[in-house]
Amino acid sequence: MFYETSDNAHGLPHDPFKAIVSPRPIGWIGTRGKDGSVNLAPYSYFNAVSDNPKTVMFSSSGRKDSLRNAEETGVFTASMVSRALAEKMNLTSIDAPYGESEFGIAGLAMAEGRVVDAPYVAEAHAALECRVTSIFEVKSLEGRPSGSFVVMGQVMGIHLDEAALSEGMLDMAIAAPVARMGYMDYCDGSEPFRMRRPAWPKA
Repeated sequence: MFYETSDNAHGLPHDPFKAIVSPRPIGWIGTRGKDGSVNLAPYSYFNAVSDNPKTVMFSSSGRKDSLRNAEETGVFTASMVSRALAEKMNLTSIDAPYGESEFGIAGLAMAEGRVVDAPYVAEAHAALECRVTSIFEVKSLEGRPSGSFVVMGQVMGIHLDEAALSEGMLDMAIAAPVARMGYMDYCDGSEPFRMRRPAWPKA
């Protein structure tokens, strides 16, 4: 089959785009707002884009709390999601009101960055401390704004769990990083598994 994305008339139950571009690493983005509140949210539009300088990006579909906080403070963290933390990561995807701490919602310990004023997941096998270098809105070929925003950050510091190191390298069998595969599917280098995103209770 073939379809053009201008009308997206694929005729399938779900758009396959995200499943095609997979697996995608998950950036577990930690931020603090100007008001002092903290936020933790997973982004599967996340990746490393440069090694010199070490730079990562995450993309927010809409003006979400992570974007707001990164704009306000100029910093964020990105924690590695391992298989043992996958269910808690999923809990932090909940659409909680601004100011609610997803660390508390998911029962995660919060650690403070050493060089940036943003929290990260203490239980994570690795975490990156980043300073924002640019934020821009994705535009179409016609120049139309999309409502999706890319946050670029230079990595200023790296946390590594020494228990996840083997012969001086991050042991992927121990770290078991989780990636998004589209739909409700995830993988950790072995068998895919599924999780449904939680919804915040409505009044």
